[in-house]
Amino acid sequence: PGLPTAVSWTPYFAVENVDATTARIRERGGTIAVGPIRLGPGRGAVAADREGAGFGFWEGRTPPWSFGRDHPPASLELRTSHAFDSAIFYAEVFDWASEEPGGCEVGYAYQQDTVVVRQGGRTVATLRGGGDASSPDPRLRPRWHVRFRVADLETATRAARAAGGTVGPPVDSPADGTEAVIRDPDGGIFTVCAHPPDTP
Repeated sequence: PGLPTAVSWTPYFAVENVDATTARIRERGGTIAVGPIRLGPGRGAVAADREGAGFGFWEGRTPPWSFGRDHPPASLELRTSHAFDSAIFYAEVFDWASEEPGGCEVGYAYQQDTVVVRQGGRTVATLRGGGDASSPDPRLRPRWHVRFRVADLETATRAARAAGGTVGPPVDSPADGTEAVIRDPDGGIFTVCAHPPDTP
C-alpha cells in the first residue's frame, strides 16, 4: 500500500510443452520470473525477453477461437529496441516461421524496423523497433501492447470512461481502422480498434 506499482497487460502464448519452452527462453538469454506452475487446467510461466518485455506461455486448454479460422478478439504489438533481434528470439522460442501446419509467416521491413507475424493470412503480432530499455517512461521501454477488437469504438470508449479509465483521442489508421488508446484505473494501457487488422 502506498507504493507505485507498474501495471501492464501480459500476453500468453500457447505452447505444447511448457518445460521445453522454459529451457529455450533461458538458453537464449531470457528470464523466467514465475513458474512453470500448475494453474487450473494447465501449466504456465511468466518470462521476460532479453530486452525486458514481459510475456507468459501456457500449456493446456485454450480459448475456442483460433487465429486463421475465426475473428480473434485481440492482436499483439511488441515495442522493443531492435525488432529483428527480438523476432529471432521469439521465433526460436515459439517456433515461428515453421513449415509445419498452422505455422506462422514472418516478414521483416528493414526501413521501418518492423517484423510482422501472420497466421492464416491475418496479422497476429507486430514487432516494432524504437523502444528504449533505459527510459524512465514505461511507455517507451520494451513491452507487449494488446490491441482489442471492438464492434463500436464509441461504445467501448464510453464504457472505459464510466469504469474509471482515461481515453486518448480516436485515431484513423489505414491498416487498423479507427482506434483509441485506453489507460485503465490502475495504469494498464491497451488499444481498442473498431475492426480487426486485415479486415476491409
